[in-house]
Parts: sequence; C-alpha cells; structure tokens
Amino acid sequence: MQNYPHFAITFVKNYPHFTITFVKNYPHFRIFIVKSYTFVGVLQRKIISQLENWAALADRKPLLLRGARQVGKTTVVEQFATQFDQYININLERKAEKETFENYSTIEELVRQLFFIKQKLYSKKEKTLLFIDEIQEVPEALNLLRYFYEDTPEIFVIAAGSLLEFVFRKDINIPVGRVENLVLNPFSFEEFLMALKDETALQQLRQMPISNFAHERMLQLFHKYILIGGMPEVVKKYIQQEDLKLLDKAYENLLTGYLEDVKKYAESNVQAQIIRNVMRNSFEQAGQRITYVGFGNSNYNSKEVKSALSLLEDARLLHVVYPLTTTTRPIEWNYKKKPRLHLLDIGLVNYFKGIQKEIMLATDLEKVYKGSIIEQIVGQEMIAYQTSILYKPNFWVREKNESSAEIDYLYIDGEKIIPIEVKAGATGKLKSLHIFMDTASHTMAVRVYGGKLEISTCKTISNKTYFLLNLPYYLIAELQNYLAWFESEIEKLKVN
Repeated sequence: MQNYPHFAITFVKNYPHFTITFVKNYPHFRIFIVKSYTFVGVLQRKIISQLENWAALADRKPLLLRGARQVGKTTVVEQFATQFDQYININLERKAEKETFENYSTIEELVRQLFFIKQKLYSKKEKTLLFIDEIQEVPEALNLLRYFYEDTPEIFVIAAGSLLEFVFRKDINIPVGRVENLVLNPFSFEEFLMALKDETALQQLRQMPISNFAHERMLQLFHKYILIGGMPEVVKKYIQQEDLKLLDKAYENLLTGYLEDVKKYAESNVQAQIIRNVMRNSFEQAGQRITYVGFGNSNYNSKEVKSALSLLEDARLLHVVYPLTTTTRPIEWNYKKKPRLHLLDIGLVNYFKGIQKEIMLATDLEKVYKGSIIEQIVGQEMIAYQTSILYKPNFWVREKNESSAEIDYLYIDGEKIIPIEVKAGATGKLKSLHIFMDTASHTMAVRVYGGKLEISTCKTISNKTYFLLNLPYYLIAELQNYLAWFESEIEKLKVN
C-alpha cells in the first residue's frame, strides 16, 4: 500500500482477478469510496507444466513454441517467465532488436548485446529466460538456436513466431536435434473452466469417475464453451463483460487478421484470392468430409484447393485428415479417400456460420448443423492437449456398396485402435461401431454423447461381445484417464 495526503491506493496481487480501490479521506468523513476497478489477470494454461518439465531437463535444448496466430504463445511465455530471476523479451519485429540479430560476430557478443539492450546483467548465477518472439522476421536466427544450446546452455531459450511454419518451407537450416518443439492450441474445456474460476466444476472434471449429480451443470458449461470457443482474447472478453453480444468484434478481428495474413505466404495475388475463398468455405465445412474439385461450389480445380488447404494447414488454422481403412496397426492413412476438415476453433466456426443463436437454443447439440458442430468440438478437445507438431486426429471408413461404415474418431492405445462414435442414438443402432468391432483385435469402444457416464455390453451383427464406454461430451479431453478406468471396470464385469 502506498499512502498520499488525500487518498490511499491498495493493490491486491497474485490472483487471476484483483480489484484496485481508491479511498479518499476527508476531515469530517471516515472513508469515502471514489471508484473501484476490476482487472482480469493472466489466464492459466496447462502447457505451463510442460514448459516446467522442459526447463528441468539436464540436457535442455532451445524450445520452439508453435501454434496459430493469437492462440496466446507470447502470453504463455510471459506467464512462465515469472519463475525466473531474469526475463529477456526480444521481439524481432522491432527494428533495433532485429538489427542485433543481423549484426554480430560471435554468439557470445550477441548474447551480451541482448543483455545490454534489455539492461540485464549477464551472470551464470542468475536463472535467465530468453524469449525470441517473431523469430520468422530473421529466419537465419533459427539456425542460431543450436549455438545457444552449444555455447550458452545456462540460458533458457524459447522462440516463437507468427506463421513460423512458412519459414520451414524455405531453404533455411533448421538445427535438427538441437531444438525441442511444443504446439499451443486454443483453450480446452478444462482451461475454459480455469478461466471462469469454476472450482466446483474443475473438481468434478478431474475426479475419477465424475459424479452423476454433476452431469446437467457440466453439460450446460460445455454448451457455453462450444458457443464461445477457446481463443484467448474471446475468452478474456467474455470474463470481463459476460455478454455474448459484445464478443462479435473479437471474432471479427481474429478472422480479419487471418485473412490479412494470407498475403504474407501466398506466392501471387491470384493464389491469395484462392486461399481466402478456400478459408471462408473451410469454416462452412468444419467437421465434414470434403471433395477438392469444386470445393465450396467454386470453380477451382483439385490442385488449387489442395495447395490452398496445405498452406492453411501450415498456418495451423486447420487440419486436413485422411481416414484409416483398417482396424489394426500399422496406422496408414488412405489418401484415395475423401479427407475431413478440422478448424482451429469452434467459436470462430460458429461466428462465421452465423449459428450462435441456433446453438444457444439447442437442446441436442448433435442436431446442430447436421452434427458437424459436435464432431468439430470433439476433435478440437482431442487436439487440445496434444503438443506434438505431428499429431492429427484419426477416423475410419469402410466404403462398400452392401455395408458402408464410418467411425468419427480413433484413439491409438498401444496396439489397440479404439473406435469413438459421436452420437446420441441407442446402443443397438451403432451400426458402424458393430462393423468396426467385428474385426477389431480387442473389445473396447467409446460413444461420446449428451448422456451420463456409463458402461454398456453390446453385441455385433456376428454376435461378438464388446464393451461400450458411454462418455459425456465434456469428458472427451479426459479420454485417456477414462480408458484406464474403463479397462479396470471391464475386468470387474468379466469376473461377475
């Protein structure tokens, strides 16, 4: 607290939400409150624990933090930086800092310059985090990461950048084996609850198994998450204002920014126009299987659409996912089959489609936009905790005239390929699951739906018995934990 003749200002720190209150004192009055302001602090992200694990490694390498623009990479690093004695933030979009990386003779000289311009003391006794933001502005700086690893291992180095993936398309020497990679995605449902500070919901989400009495409220919260999405700026504005109508500007700014970014990686104005059109239509077809030729009722040929989607995938705005056609390992995508699109964020999809009101009023999420919205969010939740740059969600198809089938998602668990259906129908109507399980090497399957957590015993058309984990939508990110629980419950059922 700091006192002045006529008022006191109290700063309450170390909480995600804090209040600053101005108190004014008069001779004839004890206390008169002038005004109060409430601020929203840094929203917590689960990737922090993985950054802590990285920092604890004895043979630690510089880290490349990757992800789409505006998913919160810089904010996460700044939040992580509070654990260090010193934090040096270098942004290569700033002219002076960019020139430092372009004009140096040795790595030691570069390091000392960075400490100097940020007015930090270069000492091996101080635990220092160096963050190189917007590193794509000096692509050659990527190769310098190896020298930080080799020559100054005492410095913790993280690099990030907008559209970083496009640097890798150029003739740039990437220090293979000298850097680590992590991918940051939009907020998961758990992080959304963390942002809301809903401790009771978080306790239930993390409890194994969840209590049945929590189901209706958890479903309502997940419904809200689907409506808002997981982009940090949107979530922050919702917490500040708690008014869905005021979020439109945030969605608009994000989408406009992504469309503007196209000119940074398109090779021509014609290609830029194609990419923008394909992007717009991608939002319309989120969660659906697509055909390249005439994509979105356009006149573009297969090569043009495929190239545009590949560039949008490099921008990490979407995933183009090809199906598997076998029920056993090895995992091999079938590139002859139609792929499915997964977009970056459900909130952006809803806004672009103009279906926010429909979602608000929906009692059955599976019926919204022919089920593609719930398939999109299940995929987004499965991606949310995946920090590998190689991860993509999987699905399965069998396309035969007499018995075609499609499984929405697959979970790879060792040698098992576990099918996941997203639907609300009765267990007896899960035709595709029955077909898949007939040839599967195990007896475990999952249905993600709007009902409560339970386990069913099912039979395929050929009379094979298998077990079905009925998992509420809001628990999909906890799938790995629930599969372990499911397996132990199956053993109990077999004994009984």
